[in-house]
Amino acid sequence: MKIGGKHYHTIWLKEDDQQIVQVIDQRKLPFQFEIYDMKTVEDAYFVIREMVVRGAPLIGVTAAYGMYLALLGFSEGDLEHYLKSKADYLKSSRPTAVNLAFAVDEMFDFIINNLGSPELIQLTLNKAHELKQQEIEFGEKIGEAGLGIIEAIYQRKGETVNILTHCNAGWLACIDWGTATAPIYKAHLKGIPVHVWVDETRPRNQGARLTAYELGEEGVPHTVIPDNTGGHLMQHGMVDMVIVGSDRTTVRGDVANKIGTYLKALAAKDNAVPFYAALPSSTFDWELEDGVSEIPIEQRNAEEVSRIEGWDGTQIQSVQLIPEKSTVANFGFDVTPARLVTGLITERGVCRADKQSILQLFPEKQK
Repeated sequence: MKIGGKHYHTIWLKEDDQQIVQVIDQRKLPFQFEIYDMKTVEDAYFVIREMVVRGAPLIGVTAAYGMYLALLGFSEGDLEHYLKSKADYLKSSRPTAVNLAFAVDEMFDFIINNLGSPELIQLTLNKAHELKQQEIEFGEKIGEAGLGIIEAIYQRKGETVNILTHCNAGWLACIDWGTATAPIYKAHLKGIPVHVWVDETRPRNQGARLTAYELGEEGVPHTVIPDNTGGHLMQHGMVDMVIVGSDRTTVRGDVANKIGTYLKALAAKDNAVPFYAALPSSTFDWELEDGVSEIPIEQRNAEEVSRIEGWDGTQIQSVQLIPEKSTVANFGFDVTPARLVTGLITERGVCRADKQSILQLFPEKQK
């Protein structure tokens, strides 16, 4: 997708130095566009933990390149033991997004299986590139699968399709296209009139700062709304469908996504508004069934709630938002039970949010 008319991915190898991986510093958007250089596995941990990069698919790909950087940083000792410790280190950076562990394990197994190769470093880099390209292809296929849903609504309605989304599940959360936004971009490019209601997504405001930014760069009509406005819009027939992303989805269809998603699903159910989660297969956790009880929910720094960032015209400023003596609970995610999910949009098509339907799309995962 584009920024200032120029095509970007969210992560790439520095053009003149294969030992540096570059990412867009999403902490600065939409006010400043800066590139962050990753030179070590510690840098990869930092950009994931501190949300320089965020979004389950991008976190996974960043960790894949982190394993490549870990290999570059090896000097002496037992390589397998060293890589295992770095793999565990990367996986500890954020606990909820399953793509992180998936990508790290893929890279670790690949490196171990190719230890005898004189081209190990280049092969490892190629493997990270492969995982990146896979996520790009997944995003585009998710877009094609979800496009049919938007088209059907437009054909029935005959006017602008209003879509509500939560947080940022756009190309900034992935590599290109996005997950929840991919069908929207496909519809927009096809000439179908769409309008997106963009939740602010407090406390970090990824909707207001990132989703609104990327939709604007692509020329997609959108309106930023407070998080609690969605239910009102649904009651008054102003939302045709909800599309969200996912950081982890269980094999029976429970969806973990940014905190506040569950409340949108409840409002959608009460108002008969279809509620979809868009995700690549790398976001499924094939080992978990009950998302509410089994998915670990990250609790983040209190300052994300107690303070708020904004642009004062010259720089990004952080100001205190709550009384100094007040305590904070900052849960990063919640789980939407499968019974509230109309369907899952994946790179293999759309399915119901139940185990049987999911495994029909992914028969190789049946035990």
